Amino acid sequence: MKIMAVDYGDARTGIAVCDRTEFLASPVGTIEERHFETLVLKVAHIAAEYEVKEIVVGLPLNMNGSFGPRAQACKEFADALNQATDIPVNMWDERSTTVSAHGILNEANVRGKKRKAVVDSVAATIILESYLEFRRKKKERGE
Repeated sequence: MKIMAVDYGDARTGIAVCDRTEFLASPVGTIEERHFETLVLKVAHIAAEYEVKEIVVGLPLNMNGSFGPRAQACKEFADALNQATDIPVNMWDERSTTVSAHGILNEANVRGKKRKAVVDSVAATIILESYLEFRRKKKERGE
């Protein structure tokens, strides 16, 4: 089943999609949009275009697991996206994904404007990889 991950941001939102076998997660790109409703519609359109069957929105919980203002904003985005599409929308703990994305880009020596353009899609890919790993382990346990 194709699944799409979203790393929601106020200015830039990263998108990643996996293949039908749920093996390979790939960055799709970054949407630069500050208008909330327009962003929701753009993400819904991409989900339809890629024919995904599930959308996972990153939930940036605080390190102690609590729900802060950023997590609340992501929850509101996921709720709006859920209203805009018939595709199931779920939240997934994304603590430290942006930090991991910066680490990956450091290793690849991606700097400046190029880094700014791809960090959110790399973060979305990390979110999706984590979610896919969870699904694989759940399947292995027979759940």
